Amino acid sequence: MSEAFEKGIKIFGEVYGDGQANGLRSMLAGPDVFGKLQAQWAMEWAFGTIWSREELPRKLRSCAVLGMTIGMGTSDEIKMHTKMGIANGLTKEEIEEIYYTSIPYCGLPRSNGAKAAMLEGFKELEAEGKL
Repeated sequence: MSEAFEKGIKIFGEVYGDGQANGLRSMLAGPDVFGKLQAQWAMEWAFGTIWSREELPRKLRSCAVLGMTIGMGTSDEIKMHTKMGIANGLTKEEIEEIYYTSIPYCGLPRSNGAKAAMLEGFKELEAEGKL
């Protein structure tokens, strides 16, 4: 794989755990994987190129990404980035403030969906003993 992929999978493992990173590597090594390139591009571009940049600390990048995913109304991404935000140093209280900030800018329906997704993320982190 490329240098960007290796940087990306390292960051992915730091955030989501080595088990997830190793699982992704195994999946990508499979012969007939539907959407294989999407996973590779996510590691190379999102994690290996964007998340590896040092100009913005990961904690602040998590704030920005949570705001964008709330604005787009992508519940699964909000849940994942809530968990990633905690791994990147955000507190539950800071994530709650991001949620509150989204209300006047994204509207109540979008922010209500975000709240539900964030609570799911917190619940999963609590079950994993990470919160």
